[in-house]
Amino acid sequence: METTKLAHSAIVPDVLEKDNYDIWKVCLKSYLLAEDLWDIVNGTESEPNVTQAEFRTWQVKNAKALHAIQISCGPQILSNIKEFDSSKVAWDHLASTYQLPSEENILPAETEANSTEQGITNDDYNQKLPLFKFVFNNDWENAKKFIHLQPDVVNDFISSTKETALHIAAVSGHVHIVEELVKLMPESSLESTNIDGYTGLHLAALSGIIKMAKAMVEKNKKMLGMRNQSGAIPVVLASTCGHKEMVRYLYSVTPKEDLDPDTSNNGVSLLTFAIFADIYDVALDLLQHYPRLATIVDYNGDSALYVLAQNGNPQGFWHQWIYSCMHVQLTDKYGNVIRDIENPHDDPSHRCHMINRVIERFLVTVPGIKQIFDRKLMNMQAREILKCICKEISTLDDSELQKIDARSAIFEAVKYGNLDFIVQITKHCPHLLWSNDGNERGVFFATILHRQEKIFNFLYEIGAHKREMVACLDKDSNSGLHIAAMLAPSSQLAGISGAALQMQRELQWFKVVENIVQAQYKEFTNTDGKTPRALFTEEHKNLVKEGEKWMKDTASSSMVVAALIATVMFTAAFTVPGGNNQNTGIPIFLDRNIFLVYIVSDALSLFSSATSVLMFLGILTSRYAEDDFLKSLPSRLMIGLAALFLSIVTMMIAFGTTLYIVLQERLSWVYIPVSLLASVPITLFASLQFPLLVDIVYSTYGPGIFNRKTKHWTY
Repeated sequence: METTKLAHSAIVPDVLEKDNYDIWKVCLKSYLLAEDLWDIVNGTESEPNVTQAEFRTWQVKNAKALHAIQISCGPQILSNIKEFDSSKVAWDHLASTYQLPSEENILPAETEANSTEQGITNDDYNQKLPLFKFVFNNDWENAKKFIHLQPDVVNDFISSTKETALHIAAVSGHVHIVEELVKLMPESSLESTNIDGYTGLHLAALSGIIKMAKAMVEKNKKMLGMRNQSGAIPVVLASTCGHKEMVRYLYSVTPKEDLDPDTSNNGVSLLTFAIFADIYDVALDLLQHYPRLATIVDYNGDSALYVLAQNGNPQGFWHQWIYSCMHVQLTDKYGNVIRDIENPHDDPSHRCHMINRVIERFLVTVPGIKQIFDRKLMNMQAREILKCICKEISTLDDSELQKIDARSAIFEAVKYGNLDFIVQITKHCPHLLWSNDGNERGVFFATILHRQEKIFNFLYEIGAHKREMVACLDKDSNSGLHIAAMLAPSSQLAGISGAALQMQRELQWFKVVENIVQAQYKEFTNTDGKTPRALFTEEHKNLVKEGEKWMKDTASSSMVVAALIATVMFTAAFTVPGGNNQNTGIPIFLDRNIFLVYIVSDALSLFSSATSVLMFLGILTSRYAEDDFLKSLPSRLMIGLAALFLSIVTMMIAFGTTLYIVLQERLSWVYIPVSLLASVPITLFASLQFPLLVDIVYSTYGPGIFNRKTKHWTY
């Protein structure tokens, strides 16, 4: 029997994750309805007795429905339902786990909605099933013929879960059919909701297709304020899926009264989800309309402050440099220009202002730079949001701060390296910096634990936590030096090249904190009886082994190349191009300048490759003590790689000069293309190993972690 293999994309646009249950549910339900499997999943068609003839048919349909659910789930969620053999049990489990809270849990009591109304009868369902399939399969021609025979069917429910044809078209993403159905339907029919309280606009918002939403909104603006059973209006649903352009469109047309925190939780939900999805322009405008949104939480218990704290944006060196050079103008809701707070010196009175603007307008057309420009604009918007929030929460008492989880937000900001957040909190709510987490660790301890050097330097510079650093202990009697002895989070280590450099960074952090704490804390024991150094050794023993292996592997492979180059260049010194005079033994081309280039490059290549071999040999024979990773081993690797790079460059120069000497009389033109080809291995080596060399130099001899001259961030 022929089988059909389905990919998840044939059923749902995206597999089920923790934050997209709503759209996943409606898409999968439409598929199950189209395949006549929904009655199995919702329990309408119960499991017959094994002895009954209908059992085999039910078993096949259950397997098909369960398979559709399984392949529509992400790997993590699939692992939670893999043991279920009933599609209904799997469906109910997912609903209980990921379904949004009901409306009564997050909204004030309202008049009872029409959710108790029954769907269509079986006879109606069978009669209208062809239209369902035509719309679901994007077959407008046949759907139009069906509607022509029954004009009122566009207003009727065509599924057992109260979907109209508009619902099916919207959830399937069929823009043309949606536009045609909207033309045929009266305004009141557009407000029809399915069994979960979704209008067609709700489903369009979940899909992210703006053309569908526009078609409905232009005909009936009341749909913008209609709530589903969870109390969410369309713009909120769009924000939960991260559809930025859809959110911006729906927000621009949604009456602001529908987002008033005094009437519903939609305002705060939109605020938190917009921040989470980096839609800061919408979040900022909403917060300026309703500042009180900063002091309440959404149905997940998250406040805008807590979500904003997680906005960390680590960047590479070149990105940081371009970022700092870019000028961005931000306007408030009244159209007033907010200055570029990250580049305050760059104002319109500067004589180069116009030139800078012209150059920047050209640069933002480059895709990579445009992304950096957009990121800076978003960061400025995020900072303005943070200022608005801080202004509101600065007057709250401790119990109100506890409700919005303000103290936990501080530690989230440290975890994600959000320096902007810490700076603004320091300015507006400095008392929050003295908060402790569940382990009785302060902000400074958290900064060390998460290895956030910028925040570390900022807090040390302002002097807010020096006393805490030297005097405080957590609930396990760990000092700041014990915290530095703990292994860094994997997310921080992942950004460092190689286990050896990761170990070096850990040692640098330990040494920095060791230089700050008072002498008595250097040998202080915690509740486990461990000193900071003993704890460091225990926590990093695996990293030391990994660092040793990484160093030896790198040195071994590089030493083979260096040894080969040394052998070749030693031989080349005695087999010079053109040969030697048979009587005197002197090279024939000795009096030519180009021959001098050959000899010098050959000698440099030999000496540098020999140096490289010795450095790599020193790495292989090292004792690999913890402190060796601080400078000794990185320095040897740095010298070895630099010498190897120099030997390759000079070897290629020697090769090129040899060709020129031999071929200059008759085939001198060959020298140019061959020399260009000789640059290929140099380029390849540079692209593969030069970044590592730069990392080693910077981490070993760069400014380090502790920089007392860190510039104040004052806005």
